[in-house]
Amino acid sequence: MSQTLRDLLKAGKSRLEEKKISPVDAELLLAHLLGATRMELHAKQFDLSDSERERIASEFSELITERLSGRPTQYIIGEAPFRYLMFDVGEGVLIPRPETELLVDEVLHQLARYADPISIVDLGSGSGVIAISLVSETAKKKDLRVVAVEKSAGALKWLNQNIAKFDLPIRVVHASASDALEGVKCDVVVANPPYVPSIQELPEELRHEPADALFGGSIDGMAIPAEFIEAAARLLKSGGLFACEHNEVQGPAFAALLAKDFESIALHRDLNDRPRFTTAIRR
Repeated sequence: MSQTLRDLLKAGKSRLEEKKISPVDAELLLAHLLGATRMELHAKQFDLSDSERERIASEFSELITERLSGRPTQYIIGEAPFRYLMFDVGEGVLIPRPETELLVDEVLHQLARYADPISIVDLGSGSGVIAISLVSETAKKKDLRVVAVEKSAGALKWLNQNIAKFDLPIRVVHASASDALEGVKCDVVVANPPYVPSIQELPEELRHEPADALFGGSIDGMAIPAEFIEAAARLLKSGGLFACEHNEVQGPAFAALLAKDFESIALHRDLNDRPRFTTAIRR
């Protein structure tokens, strides 16, 4: 990276620091303008003309201003990393979080208990990161038959776009969790439902993401997760796996709702040692 770009990046980071926004965001924004990855930003030399440098400087300043307005970096650059892939995202769909990567890890680990072909339903699929990661990471190892269920038209756009981007044989169903796939039985149901309590104040950054993908529909945030649990009980074969994300205080409520139809209920923690998702086996 040339001294000019280094100075530009330093100035961008300084502006973001005033609002306590991660300096990594400045790196992602500049890398996006240069058509490079964040790692390449530090490793490559960029041979730019004076006019190109001026254009980059002007556009970078505009993107930093946009980020300072609260709009997430992922929406600005139109993509977000999840596990080993880069997914297209934008307004109307939840930005994937690293915590959900651990949910995928656990499901991949537990797939060994099922014989091919393994049928999987991803409820509330959003941008498709869970369904797509499961299929792409088991290619040539397991025969997965995956259905991604999503009720939001806004999210559906990104779900279809990402499936097409990676050219994967994932079936999409436009429906709510409670209405989807009547009469179907599967081996695995995985979900990251809306679970934020309705009384919780969102940080400024989350206010740009779709409320219907965040709020769980009740004071404790459990109304919509309860619908997902009921749907999983309906969809799963006996012995089938349910894996569902939730917040750090909802584990006991999940366990209580699961007790009716499930066994081997296990609470899993994220990398910060916070309870983050629960797995259970259908009786």
